[in-house]
This record gives sequence, structure tokens and C-alpha cells, in this order.
Amino acid sequence: MTSATDRREILALVEAAVTDGARRAAACAELGLHQRTLGRWQDPEGVLHEDRRPFAERPLPANRLSEAERQSILETCNLPEFASQPPSQIVPCLADRGQWIASESSFYRVLRAAGQNHRRGRARRPSKAKPPNSFEAKGPCQVWSWDITWLPGPIAGKFFYLYLMLDIWSRKIVGWEIHECEASENAAALLERTIWAEKCVTRPLVLHADNGSPMKGATMRATMERLGVTASFSRPRVSNDNPFSEALFRTCKYRPDWPARGFASTEEARAWVQGFVCWYNGENHHSAIRFVTPEARHRGQDRDILAQRVQVYEAARAANPARWSGRTRNWQPIGSVWLNPERPDPRGDHHGADDALNHKAGGGGPMGGDEKRAA
Repeated sequence: MTSATDRREILALVEAAVTDGARRAAACAELGLHQRTLGRWQDPEGVLHEDRRPFAERPLPANRLSEAERQSILETCNLPEFASQPPSQIVPCLADRGQWIASESSFYRVLRAAGQNHRRGRARRPSKAKPPNSFEAKGPCQVWSWDITWLPGPIAGKFFYLYLMLDIWSRKIVGWEIHECEASENAAALLERTIWAEKCVTRPLVLHADNGSPMKGATMRATMERLGVTASFSRPRVSNDNPFSEALFRTCKYRPDWPARGFASTEEARAWVQGFVCWYNGENHHSAIRFVTPEARHRGQDRDILAQRVQVYEAARAANPARWSGRTRNWQPIGSVWLNPERPDPRGDHHGADDALNHKAGGGGPMGGDEKRAA
């Protein structure tokens, strides 16, 4: 690197040579420099530039802390009375004693350079929640999602609690119940009845839920272990980890016949939910499963229904080809459904990443139109 003093001396030598009749390029060559280098050292008005390279040697700033001051900051922060306090507390305490060492920002910089800029005291360090596990449903009764939502009661502050269990592969509501409280015992009883009703006692089943106390209660956990059900939980305070149940609750509460004034009793709430479940499972053409009903997909009838739609569309195109600019609508059955698929990793070393990506490309993502609108 060429210091500013050396630059001035070189420029003076070159100018003297040019004054004596030498060419500027030849004078620069004698010094081992290129003529353009001299141009970069000066601005158009001839003022000399300082070396702006990142590793250039520069004079230290006058307000820089000395080594003794930096050591004094570390010793002060490590005193027993200040060991559990941040600089924002230490500096005012020192000022009350008539002592000033450096500003708070200087304290933080010194602690950071010494590797001590972390949570002081007994507070636990913040940790990033681990993403929930990914599960793939290739058929019915493999992965279920469930949750509890409030139903308005007859007066303000009075609620009924709707327990809903959903098969994510077919979107069928496989179990539901209404109670006047949230309890792990109620959830465990509903799970056991639903498993027996769906005849999947001997099949491996994953049950996903959030982190509520009914979901993690001792009775619920014991029942799941006894029935061979694998537990899956969302991250704390992350509703997006349970999208199927959240979307179902939105569909439920936005029905045209939803009682805006609330339900008068548990019996009235059960009667309304019974009608909703019958409509949802047997009449609702779900957008996430190619607009077949959840009941039809759950029973394996969706392939025949979609095959018939393909024939109808092909016949319509054959009858009037001018109305069709390309292929007919995609009525191919969707494949497997993923619960919380992992994001594709460029390194390709995450479990399930490629499968989830391919599945989304094929139109069988975890959320269809209803779920996307709910999110």
C-alpha cells in the first residue's frame, strides 16, 4: 500500500519530470506505476485522495478507547454486583456514583468483542422452536388432525366447546362432540370412539393437534399410547402448523345458517353440528380433493367419479372442438397429502423435502382452496 505521504512525493517527482520535458507515461513507468494509477489518486481538481482500500493503514481515531479503558469496562461488568445486569443498567448505576467509563454502546461493543455480550443472569437463552414433524397420508385413517373451538352460548361469556377430528387425506370429519368444558378426558373418550367407529384399531395412526392442555393431558396421552396412536404437535403459538383443523372451523362458522346469536343449549348446538357434519362429509364438494365429497374419497369412490368427469369433458370437446383451446380440466385424482411438509432444501438432505415438492407440483398439496382462504 502507498501511504498519502508517499503519494504526494511520487506526484511531485512526476510533475517535475513532466516540467523538464518528459512524457508522463514514461515518468510513471520509471517509478513502476501506470499513468491511470496517478489519475485514481487525484480528483478532477487535482486534490489527493486517501487510500480507500479496506485494508489500508489509517490513523486511529482520537476518540478510540484505550486498552486500559476496555479492560476497565470488562472488570466493571464482571463485578459480582453487575454480573447479572446489562450495560443499560450498569451505566446509570455508575453515573449515580459519579463515575463514567464509557457510553452504553461502548460497553456493548467491548462485551461483544470479548464474547460476553449474551443474556446475563439466570435467564434462559432464547431458542428457536423446532418445526413439527412431517407426515404423509397415502390413504384414509393414517393421519388425523383435531382441535377444539368455541361455540357461542345463550349469553355473553358462555361457550360450548366443539371437538372435531378430521382425516387429512379425505377431509372427512371422522369424529366430533360438544361439551361444556375443555378436558383431556373428553378428548380421550372421543378418540377411542372414533377409532372403533373407523375400524382402524390395528392400523398405525398419527394424530396431530396444537399444544392445548386437553391435547397433552395425561388421560389423552395414556389413551393414545394404549391405542398405538402417534402424537404430533404444533409449535407453541403457531396456528399454521394445524391448517386442516383451522380451515375446517372457518368453513363451519361461515355457513349461511350459522346462528349469529349463539346456541341456547348443548342439545341445540349438537343438532346444528350434526347437520353441518352431514353436509360437509356427504354434500360438500371439497376444492382440495378435486371437488369430490370427503365421504366419497374416504370410501375410495373418487377415482370412478373423476374418471366419469374425464369422459364427460372429452365428449364435450369432441362435440365442439372450437370451444377448447387446449387440454380439458384436470380431473386426475390427487395423490398423498402431507401434514406440515418440510420446505425444499437446496442441499436435498432433508427428509420428505423432495416428496413434498413433487406432491405440490402434482396438485396434491396439504391445503386446497378452502384451506388457502382460511389461512
